[in-house]
Amino acid sequence: MSVKNMRNIAIIAHVDHGKTTLVDNILKQSGTFRENQQVMERAMDSNDLEKERGITILAKCTAVQWKDIRVNVIDTPGHADFGGEVERIMNMADGVLLLVDAAESVLPQTKFVLGKALKQGLRPIVVINKIDRPDARPDEVLDEIFDLFVSLEANDQQLDFPVVYASGRDGWASLSLDGPRETLAPLMDLVVSHVPAPGLNPDAPFTMLATLLDRDPYLGRVLTGRVMSGRAKVNMACKSLRLDGTQCETFRMTKLLSYRGLQRVPVDTVEAGDIICIAGMVNTSVSDTICDMSVTEPVKSTPVDPPTMSVTITVNDSPYAGTEGKKLTSTMIRERLMAEAETNVAIRLTESENRDAFEVAGRGELQLGVLIETMRREGFELSVSRPRVLFKKGEDGSLLEPYEEVFCDVDEEYTGIVVDKMTQRKAEMTDMRPSGAGKIRITFKAPSRGLIGYQGQFLTDTRGTGVMNRLFHSYGPYKGEMAGRRYGALVCTGKGEAVAYAIFNLQDRGTMFVTTGDRVYEGMIVGENSRDNDLDINILKAKQLTNVRASGKDEAVILVPPRKMSLEDMIAYINEDELVEVTPKSLRLRKKLLNPTEREIAKKRSAKEREAGAA
Repeated sequence: MSVKNMRNIAIIAHVDHGKTTLVDNILKQSGTFRENQQVMERAMDSNDLEKERGITILAKCTAVQWKDIRVNVIDTPGHADFGGEVERIMNMADGVLLLVDAAESVLPQTKFVLGKALKQGLRPIVVINKIDRPDARPDEVLDEIFDLFVSLEANDQQLDFPVVYASGRDGWASLSLDGPRETLAPLMDLVVSHVPAPGLNPDAPFTMLATLLDRDPYLGRVLTGRVMSGRAKVNMACKSLRLDGTQCETFRMTKLLSYRGLQRVPVDTVEAGDIICIAGMVNTSVSDTICDMSVTEPVKSTPVDPPTMSVTITVNDSPYAGTEGKKLTSTMIRERLMAEAETNVAIRLTESENRDAFEVAGRGELQLGVLIETMRREGFELSVSRPRVLFKKGEDGSLLEPYEEVFCDVDEEYTGIVVDKMTQRKAEMTDMRPSGAGKIRITFKAPSRGLIGYQGQFLTDTRGTGVMNRLFHSYGPYKGEMAGRRYGALVCTGKGEAVAYAIFNLQDRGTMFVTTGDRVYEGMIVGENSRDNDLDINILKAKQLTNVRASGKDEAVILVPPRKMSLEDMIAYINEDELVEVTPKSLRLRKKLLNPTEREIAKKRSAKEREAGAA
């Protein structure tokens, strides 16, 4: 296909502003699906976790035929933890659709991805989505979008952006608020007229920038990217260059694939502007340049963002190990993590000396939580430590830690408690302004360390009405010791099934995490103490029955429902001496040392070490 008949666009937006749903309707209205074809909602969210959480985790490509133009559409993640993908994807696009919710307006991730697009000189089309919401305020939102463009130093051409009003869910778009609301044709026609065709040279030597990496069970490593110049054919001899210009490997292109709708189909030749997939490489990765043997300079690219947070993953050694999962050994865990580190360039893996513990570093709690949840569903059993932030040394030798920009949208009555809690976590308030509908938007700059485990507390403090968004800001000076969890743990003293009678008598000690019939063991955390110390409790004690009739009736045992936590909540909740036990059917909290005597000895040893260090 001629370069003139091609358009490459990326759809960027904050989480849950409707990118994937809009792509669904573009696919339907362009005739990509047959009239009678059954298609799931959010077809681009292909894995189970994406469907359940309603978020896009992996960037994906599709291609639609609009009249005589082929439009390659790239659906990008909207969450900051997956921001590394978004940055690189901008290299594949010649234009962007900036999707903004007609009520929520611009949010942190909108700012992050738009900034990347503007720096690359792309001219966005603004789509104000969900215009049919009862609380929609399109005029105010448009003003806020313009202010955002100005604050991000957009040039005059970029500031002269076209605006489309749409409802991605209902499948219509209009160039004016009171225009016809029928199909997405006005939006697609605008894409064709506003987004330039790829301005690339098809006659130069072949170069392609690798942007996405995944593994196919039949083809092996598959790299996706845009052909930046020239043409390529199947079985052509190629090489790959790293960012610094050194050669990575030479190989033959055993398979070339191009997008048609949601499918990757084999093709014989590709040319400048095409978004393609190449199989047949062993070592080539994201940000490398795949090119003709005569090319010596790599294509400029964004280096992968460094990780800011890590967890330690170890073998599950609890008394119930192996009762639910079949993948238990350190060798199996190591192979799975190595495969993840190979395809997910934002994750970094290091092994301990005895090779039974693995430190996995990533961009945030959500990204690490998604990896662990995926492994759990694949049948793995493992133990996970509390997340730690990754420190750096400054040029003057000082210790630096990662800081995040935190945006809290809360009802006016909760501003006091949110500011107080964030200040306790060493955050600095940088802005506070009304955001409409009785809500206040407060902006903080906070150390990432202080935000571990705050999400749940924030929702409790705002009665579930607050929205918190985080964005990596920079590395800054170390803020000193940070207060940990306020309350101690209720720790089980034996192995068996929890008994209603015991739980009933222990309820006033704190909040329970387990209920009747749950399997427990010595050293497992079964609840949160109402005080700041750990407390060993017997949750297996049944009522003693005698042959003497009681003078009064037995009291009814009424249990308070246990507190249920998600995997991310648990990982953020635990202290340094605790672990999360992850199995295919269960999530449990436990102490690292299950035996109470060993825990006491370790506690005294660490106290002595602290005293020696202070002296």
